[in-house]
Amino acid sequence: MQLPFPEAERPDDAALEKGRLLFAGETEFVKGVVAMDGLPEADRLEVCFAGRSNVGKSSLINALTGRKGLARASNTPGRTQEINFFTAGDLYVVDLPGYGFANAPVAVVAKWQALLKQYLSGRPTLRRVFVLIDARHGAKAVDEEMMTLLDRSAVTFQVVMTKVDKVRGTALEDSLAKTRAALAKHPAAYPELILTSSDKGDGIDVLRAIIATI
Repeated sequence: MQLPFPEAERPDDAALEKGRLLFAGETEFVKGVVAMDGLPEADRLEVCFAGRSNVGKSSLINALTGRKGLARASNTPGRTQEINFFTAGDLYVVDLPGYGFANAPVAVVAKWQALLKQYLSGRPTLRRVFVLIDARHGAKAVDEEMMTLLDRSAVTFQVVMTKVDKVRGTALEDSLAKTRAALAKHPAAYPELILTSSDKGDGIDVLRAIIATI
């Protein structure tokens, strides 16, 4: 029986090469945006990455681009408080502020949420949001809040499981089952999961190929 939201199949060699080439060139930081009027011109397609604080989003973007210090990885969750734009070939790669950091000031959280809603609903060139879920825990309530926001914004999103090297066997299966159950409630969810490890490099080439062929 086919599982709902199966793991993405490994792309063919042509797609893998297209993904490699997309991220083999210069990847540059463009700007950090704190208000809608600061967004760069919507002159190219873009994909963005969302995830709760400490899910490993910066590490994944660095692994994806092969640039260790491109996105700021921090031991302090919630450090990234801007929408950060990077170029990869003719594509924008967008790093959204981490969500769900309980110790952030209420006013700061409200500002993040307002900016996210405006961006997600008003960016015509946005093709897909990759929602990062920690494989050790599976989807949490705060992740489902983001998924609901994406449903309402009519933006297709795909779940990327991070840190799969940190959990194995039945614990991983339980986490995947929990995530699949959450995804079943969300019409904007793309029906495949991508399993990754930034430390080990697992799934990075698959993610590159998927982005390159969207």
